Amino acid sequence: MEVSIRTATIHDSRSIADLSGQLGYPANEQSIRTRLSHLIEDDKNDCVFVAKIGTKMIGWIHGFYAVRVETDPFVEIGGLVVDEDNRGKGIGTLLIKEVIHWSRSIDCNRIRVRSNTKRQESHSFYLKFGFRETKEQKIFDLQLIDE
Repeated sequence: MEVSIRTATIHDSRSIADLSGQLGYPANEQSIRTRLSHLIEDDKNDCVFVAKIGTKMIGWIHGFYAVRVETDPFVEIGGLVVDEDNRGKGIGTLLIKEVIHWSRSIDCNRIRVRSNTKRQESHSFYLKFGFRETKEQKIFDLQLIDE
């Protein structure tokens, strides 16, 4: 069972939506297709990779170049999902290594990942990989609606 990693294409939208649902992010194929199209076009600041065994997608990762006023630039992992039946098999590691390679190719030497405080298995994975916990935070959203 050989795992292949490649850059995502628009044709991966359905599988990305299905995998996203496994982590509680229900998304339909069309909404993923729209966002993925934008990310692929902006390939200077975003990368999206997929992991496959044969023709079956078993994981994906999204990284993006982030510039903030108060800190040096970094690449943030915006999303990482490995199929629940394929976790613990090194797929996540392969995907992160691909983002590391991409980060180096754009001369960025720091990667950040945010993880829901409830995802203890993810925290263990990132710590074993070499990430260091730097803070906890709360996220506040404001939904803007037309009046």
